[in-house]
Amino acid sequence: MNLTDEQFLPLLEQERNDSLPPLINIGVGEDVTIRELAGMLKNVVGYQGEIVFDTSKPDGTPRKLLDVSRLYARGWEAKTTLADGLRCTYTSFFMVSS
Repeated sequence: MNLTDEQFLPLLEQERNDSLPPLINIGVGEDVTIRELAGMLKNVVGYQGEIVFDTSKPDGTPRKLLDVSRLYARGWEAKTTLADGLRCTYTSFFMVSS
């Protein structure tokens, strides 16, 4: 967010066939556990099996929450939930790869 337009704009330039601008992932200020994310993905892809976690392994970084207070202070707010974003991404990928 500290880059000048001259530095930042070239990072966004991508050839796209859908005429939409490139996407930027900035977070929404909510934490989601790996278990919750796995459950969302299970629902999106329609997986009927059980998800098993190996609790003998380290958990890794417990939190990676982004501070989005500056974005909210400027009036920004997410329009897509994580679950909806996963669903749209999966659907788009599935349609392109089939």
